[in-house]
Amino acid sequence: MAKQVVTLAGLLISLLTGSYSGAAQDLIISDSVVSRVVEEGGTGLYRAVMLKEPTLPTHTVFRPANLKVFNKTNKLPIIAWGNGACYNSPWEHVNFLNEVASHGFLVVAIGVMPKETGEQVKGRSQSTQLLDALDWAIAQNKDRKSPFYNKLDVSKIAVSGMSCGGLQTLEVAGDPRVSTVVVCNSGIFSTPGNGRSAMPNLTKENLSKIHTPTLYLLGGEKDIAYANGMDDFQRINHVPVFMANMDVGHGGTYSQPHGGEFARVATAWYKWQLKGDRTAGQLFSGEPAGLSTTSNWRVEKKNMP
Repeated sequence: MAKQVVTLAGLLISLLTGSYSGAAQDLIISDSVVSRVVEEGGTGLYRAVMLKEPTLPTHTVFRPANLKVFNKTNKLPIIAWGNGACYNSPWEHVNFLNEVASHGFLVVAIGVMPKETGEQVKGRSQSTQLLDALDWAIAQNKDRKSPFYNKLDVSKIAVSGMSCGGLQTLEVAGDPRVSTVVVCNSGIFSTPGNGRSAMPNLTKENLSKIHTPTLYLLGGEKDIAYANGMDDFQRINHVPVFMANMDVGHGGTYSQPHGGEFARVATAWYKWQLKGDRTAGQLFSGEPAGLSTTSNWRVEKKNMP
């Protein structure tokens, strides 16, 4: 893959003006990858970029390249993301997260940025890194020196994750700053952690800590998390909860172009819950819910309009 060496000033200008056009091309500064445009920036209104932020080297940031259009009246909601298999890098979810960001969100994923799309990075993550993402974003919004100053909606925050990252999401879902929860290809084991030391040792009692509308995205009966996720859904009776199943197995559609159907559905949920977009919400609201009319999805919901 071709690489282009640039100065820091040149990088910032190209990102802010949207002039950089090297789709999936690495930008190199001091021999380390600091940003990449993935899939030409996604299909949303805001061309996205994947970044390694110097003030948060433990995470990977996906956000619109041009931040000038965001201000006090047009803010970016915040999404924290946990990865599958407790990986300390979002290498499996780059297309998915980039697509979400292109619709006007700041996505902060646990772990270091992969140098190449699909490159696996070793190391295990922790649930607390989701909270680190929130702490960082909120601090950036207050910092006059930050490019995010007064551009983030700190009252609209999602915690989300896939597989192990879904369990990490459920572990921190009780944080009062959280506005919505998205659990992908995951669910709490009947035996805490299922004997796997890397997994959060949650019990079903953790579900009672959820205090916000919640979306589950599962891969159908072929998904190894199917039974756990469906059991979670049956037990959650105190908040609005939507269950969507697509028969693609545990791997979902994250690596498909622009994140596939999982990205389309998750983005609609984020738009509804974090931006108040009622048109996007029609996938989940009403009887029947709009998503139920799509042949490849099976849905259930509780405590929802």
